Order: sequence, then structure tokens, then C-alpha cells
Amino acid sequence: MSGFETRLRVRWAEVDAQGIVFNGHYLAYFDVGITEYWRAIGLPYPAGLAGTGGDLFAVKTLINYHGPARYDDLLDIAVRVERIGNSSIVFELGIRRGDERLISGEVVYVFADPATRRSRRVPELLREAVERFEAAGARR
Repeated sequence: MSGFETRLRVRWAEVDAQGIVFNGHYLAYFDVGITEYWRAIGLPYPAGLAGTGGDLFAVKTLINYHGPARYDDLLDIAVRVERIGNSSIVFELGIRRGDERLISGEVVYVFADPATRRSRRVPELLREAVERFEAAGARR
């Protein structure tokens, strides 16, 4: 998978009794990747959404397990926006240890009014920043 990448190291608290990363931590790793993606496109969350009249709400996550990460592994988290709809943003994510694919998945966010949770159109500011970044093919 190509796209933006960020790196993190597995901490002891993330490893379960089997000696591998507990499955729920991969969602946190996805969140780290997406947070760093926003920073990389120049719209760090949440400040980057200030004045847009909305916020992003996760509505779907999907994780595919291909292999386990272990304590002290250095992981690369790849993130790219697969699609921007009217009110949704679909992220495609992958986690690797070196050349070994461990995890793949997606996270779908909907842009919505924070008070009513009613969906709204993804603001042009956000749409244009993502499209510009993705077209440039930036890595880190």
C-alpha cells in the first residue's frame, strides 16, 4: 500500500498473554496513523477543523489480521484516503513490520454537526487538502 507513513514501537502494555499485540490496540494504531496524516496535510486534528461547523465521527472500522506484532517491534503505519464522498471519508490503512504485512483495514468517518450528529458535506478546505496531499504521493 502506498501513501503516508508514520512509525511507532510496540509497548509492553500492548502485549497480551500470548506475547502478541492485543487485537484492540490495532484500532489505536490506526488512530495514531490518521492523527499523523491530518498533521502531515497541514490540518492537525482537532484545530484543523475549527470554523468548519462540524467534526469527524467514526462510523465503521475493519481490521484484517495477517500476522501478529510483538513487544518492541517497530511498526510502519500506512494511511491513505481511498475516497471522499459527500459527507464521508474512507481511510485505507496498513501496518507492516519491515516488509511483512501484519494488518490491513479501513476506517470510515462521517463529517457531521457535533450538536445534532447530522451529516454535513465535507468542507472544501478539508477535501482540497486531502486531494492535494494524495496527488503529491507524500510518504512522511
